[in-house]
Amino acid sequence: MFQSPFVSAFSIGSYEVKMYGVVMFFAILGGVFASDYFAKRYFINVDRDALFDFFPFMIISGIIFARLYYVILNFDYYILNPIEIPAIWHGGISIHGAILGGVFAGVVYFKSKKIQILPYADVISLGLVLAQAIGRWGNFFNSEAFGTPCNLPWKLYIAPQYRPLEYYSFDYFHPTFLYESLWCIFAFFILFFVVRRLKNYSSGMIFYSYLILYSVGRFLIEGIRTDSVLNICSIPIAQIVSFVVFLIGIFGVLFCLKKHPLS
Repeated sequence: MFQSPFVSAFSIGSYEVKMYGVVMFFAILGGVFASDYFAKRYFINVDRDALFDFFPFMIISGIIFARLYYVILNFDYYILNPIEIPAIWHGGISIHGAILGGVFAGVVYFKSKKIQILPYADVISLGLVLAQAIGRWGNFFNSEAFGTPCNLPWKLYIAPQYRPLEYYSFDYFHPTFLYESLWCIFAFFILFFVVRRLKNYSSGMIFYSYLILYSVGRFLIEGIRTDSVLNICSIPIAQIVSFVVFLIGIFGVLFCLKKHPLS
C-alpha cells in the first residue's frame, strides 16, 4: 500500500520548496545527463556540444508550453484569474504540452543551425522517457494523478481533502502515477534494446517509436484516472491527444521504413 505524503522538501527563508519541484529537478537533470551519455556511447552522428547547447532552449520551451497547454485546457478559470497564468508554482503543467514545446524548440534550433534534427530527437527521446519515469513520482508527493478506487495490494491511500467529491467515501485508489512510471521504464527498454538495434536503423525511428509507446500507455492509463482537465464527448482530452500523437508516430515509423527497409 502507498500513502501520498503531501510534504515540503525544505525551506529557503520564507519560501517553501515542495517535493514535487525537487522530483522534477532531478527528472530533468537525469534526462539531460542520460541523453548525453547515450550520445557519447551509442550515437556517433550526434554532436554533444550542439546537444548541450540545445538543452536550455528545450527545457525552457518545454516548461512554457507545458504551462500554456494546461492554461488553455482550463481557459474558463484563467480568463477570470489572469494573474494566475504565470503562477506555475501553484501547479498545473502537462506532459503533452512539454513534448510539444520540446519539438517546437528542436525544429527552430536545429533548423537555424542547419543540423539534421532526427538523430538528436532519437537520443533525447531516450533521456526523456527516463525523465518521465522519474517525474511521475512528483504526483505521488502531490497526492494527484491517481485513478479510480481499488483494493489491490499496491493500492494508494489518498487523504480525504485530496479526493474527488464523487469518491469521497473511498480511501484507496489506483496509483496511476506508478503505472505510468513503470510504463515509461518499459518503453525505454524497448527503445534502447530493440528499436536501437534494428538492422538498417534509420534516424528518427527511436523518436517516432517513443511517440507510439508513450501514447499507448498514456491512453490506457488515462482511462482510469479521475483528474481529466477536459472531456470532449465524455472522452478525456489526454486520450484524444494521445491518439493523435500515436498516429503521428505510426506515420513517422512508416516514413523511416520507407527510407531504410528492414532486412
